[in-house]
Amino acid sequence: MKYVQKEFSSTFEEKKSKFHAFLAPYSKFNEVMERLKNEHPKARHFVYAYRYLNEFDQIIENSSDDGEPKGTSGKPCLNVLAGNDLINTFVIVVRYFGGVKLGTGGLVRAYSDAVNSVINIAQLETYQKLEIKKLQCEYNELSKLEYLIKNSNIDILGKEFNLKVELLLQSTKGNFEQFEKELPLGIKLEIKI
Repeated sequence: MKYVQKEFSSTFEEKKSKFHAFLAPYSKFNEVMERLKNEHPKARHFVYAYRYLNEFDQIIENSSDDGEPKGTSGKPCLNVLAGNDLINTFVIVVRYFGGVKLGTGGLVRAYSDAVNSVINIAQLETYQKLEIKKLQCEYNELSKLEYLIKNSNIDILGKEFNLKVELLLQSTKGNFEQFEKELPLGIKLEIKI
């Protein structure tokens, strides 16, 4: 599965109609939609599609034709996102009508091409599920562990200094498994509850 970390945009033209496609992280959907409606007050349609993972790792998806004939715009946009295995991502296609009707087949092709054009220029990241774990250590072990953590592609989310140092760590399962093999004896990773 893939996703984007920032916004990308491109423009596609078909028989004088302009299709401005915007691809961005799902978490920014409402913010970007509001901004686009302000930036493009004369646009006829704001077609969208999105796919994201919920807390149970299920893919939730939705789309809207926003006034275009049913099934000619939102669903094709969603199909392109799914075909590219994108998650936690949305696309909004802002259409300016050029005076020439495209017909249902023409609309499906135009919206699909608009989404493909923005995906082609986007920087796609590979999705990996992240886990959060806790690590306790003595103060004198901290600098060595921080060095190991950095070289294991693990992020330190937080540190607490009490009787021992407690680190809150985030990374992929594979990175944690490799890291555990390199830990000094007596130090164990715990799953964060």
